[in-house]
Amino acid sequence: MKRRVAVQKGLPILGIFRSFAAVGVDPSVMGVGPAFAIPAAVKSAGLELGNIDLFEINEAFASQFVYSCKKLGLDTRKVNVNGGAIALGHPLGATGARCVATLLNEMKRRGKDCRFGAISMCIGSGMGAAAVFERGDC
Repeated sequence: MKRRVAVQKGLPILGIFRSFAAVGVDPSVMGVGPAFAIPAAVKSAGLELGNIDLFEINEAFASQFVYSCKKLGLDTRKVNVNGGAIALGHPLGATGARCVATLLNEMKRRGKDCRFGAISMCIGSGMGAAAVFERGDC
């Protein structure tokens, strides 16, 4: 929703949507999409991977999560800090919404120490998607 509408309704601005990327990957290697979608979304936002303070990567499978973190060289202390889908659940069809809600709430909790966050998930048949958000009160 537009900031103006949220302000009129008295709603808090939790985050600002900065970019989105969907990428295709080899469909014979299930789950690697986040490792390729995250850099694309970060670049589209005009940022570098090091600018991202927090990551929420859907854990469809533990192995694909570990692969994505290693491939991107992520500091795992900045990834799925409240637990991922293995701990919280994988709400098929609502995975992205769950990731966004978890990310934005954690960014708000951390305050000024957390300006940018990214979410990502693999998609069956060889795809990955990612989005970058900025904390709403920046």
